[in-house]
Amino acid sequence: MLKKWGIKLAEVGKDKLKLYGFNNLTKSLSFNIYDICYTKSEEDRRKYIEYIDEQYNSDRLTNILKNVTEMIGASVLNIAKQDYDPQGASVTLLISEEEVPLYVLDPSCNRGMLTPIRENIVGHLDKSHVTVHTYPESHPQNNISTFRVDIDVSTCGEISPLKALNYLIDSFDSDIITIDYRVRGFTRDIDGHKHFIDHEINSIQNFISTETVDRYNLIDMNIYQSNIFHTKMKVKDINLNNYLFEIQEEDLSLEEKTDIIKKLDREMTEIFYGINVPSI
Repeated sequence: MLKKWGIKLAEVGKDKLKLYGFNNLTKSLSFNIYDICYTKSEEDRRKYIEYIDEQYNSDRLTNILKNVTEMIGASVLNIAKQDYDPQGASVTLLISEEEVPLYVLDPSCNRGMLTPIRENIVGHLDKSHVTVHTYPESHPQNNISTFRVDIDVSTCGEISPLKALNYLIDSFDSDIITIDYRVRGFTRDIDGHKHFIDHEINSIQNFISTETVDRYNLIDMNIYQSNIFHTKMKVKDINLNNYLFEIQEEDLSLEEKTDIIKKLDREMTEIFYGINVPSI
């Protein structure tokens, strides 16, 4: 799967460091994904939110995060999920770099009794996690509805959240994407030297498939000395049929099509640049 996406993963895990103790570097991947849609009426907006709530309910989000956990080579410790009223859902997975047993043999017992080791699981909870939250909303005047997904993948150790980046992008209808990746802390090699990062990276774009990059306009803002990387992505082409809800493109006049495309592009531009565009 990773080879198909064309990800440059040779840098991850290359020339593996010989460490003194545990690799406690924290690698955090956070991003927002926005799906934009034209909803002509108040009824359409209500149906759109209902559709999104059903399409991305907590059960489906849980399956996505389970796949992410497997993809990065981690193990699930615990799952918490919630669907909200009137809309939205949240899922949190607590994960570990290695599978954590629930019980061990009690050495003090000659009958081979199993003893719970729940305290060991608790020790892993603040090290690695995967979360997702959804936020459907609509504009009260210009008939545009927007669905936002916030995803955080935080790992500690050798596993890398970057391995799941393309899968997550492909799991949602992604018109605008903002991605942050940061490596925090340090790990120490057997000679006592600190290492503040254990893989080569100069841009998040290095880990995004070529097919995906070709579909978007991308901007990078990186702080290399702090191991902070930021990428924003805006879809290049607006295929109107992909953005209409409950109506068909052939039922619209040329003037209506032009107006809708302008509204869609304005919404995307405002999200991409983080500004409000004045009405013309």
